[in-house]
Amino acid sequence: MNVAGKIAAVTGGASGIGAALARRLSEAGATVIVADLDEVGAAAVADSIGGVALAGDVSRTDVLQEIIALAEDHFGPVDLFFANAGLAGDPGIGDEDEGWQRAIEVNVLAHVRAARLLLPSWLARGSGYFVATASAAGLLTEIGAAQYSVTKHSAVAFSEWLAVSYGDRGVGVSCLCPMGVSTNMLDSGIQASDEASQLRARVVTRAGSVLEPGEVAQCVLDAVEEERFLVLPHPEVLEYFRRKTSDYDRWLRGMRRLQASASKGSAA
Repeated sequence: MNVAGKIAAVTGGASGIGAALARRLSEAGATVIVADLDEVGAAAVADSIGGVALAGDVSRTDVLQEIIALAEDHFGPVDLFFANAGLAGDPGIGDEDEGWQRAIEVNVLAHVRAARLLLPSWLARGSGYFVATASAAGLLTEIGAAQYSVTKHSAVAFSEWLAVSYGDRGVGVSCLCPMGVSTNMLDSGIQASDEASQLRARVVTRAGSVLEPGEVAQCVLDAVEEERFLVLPHPEVLEYFRRKTSDYDRWLRGMRRLQASASKGSAA
């Protein structure tokens, strides 16, 4: 899909990958609605690109309805939806069910609820595009982060389901699965005081290069232009995934070795 002249909504758009996506979309000729819990940050990004901002919890159906209505009131129906808002979740297995529920709400159900609202219009028009920000953790796993790994696997699975179910009816789907990206989420893990959070950050930074959000955003726009499902800013993820699926037990042993090695290191 050519994004020029299209209307796009980006969640988690106040910083990191979301802000970079909003800016890159605007540069490519799209009009952008920027949504985030961070009202000031969302407004700053929207103002810088001539878009509009909405502050709210995008895992809530009423907030998602507001995003769609805001787009229609100012510009027209949403053509592209970037389900980019994400939550790192608690480290380790997580001590309380509440942490699991919140991770599921933000990393999975926010995608489901957005698609549920958008699909009727897209199917009627025969056109629409859904981009989910998942993670390499959704294809592989993330050491030290059960909630993140499980919900990102679910985000990938839901994106696959959308592509299978509606790909022949004019709905495009892309799923972003990066490794390390220089964002607040990664930085907070590096600077955390608990070992589990430091461990997950060490593994990510050692597994491959840490990219800038703008580099990732460009990879996403290229994939949308080509209508390509899997977006891998770190191309080595594909090789890791192939190894995993070709010999699961060998891959699990390798991941345990990686975990042991990273546990001996430092976050620096």
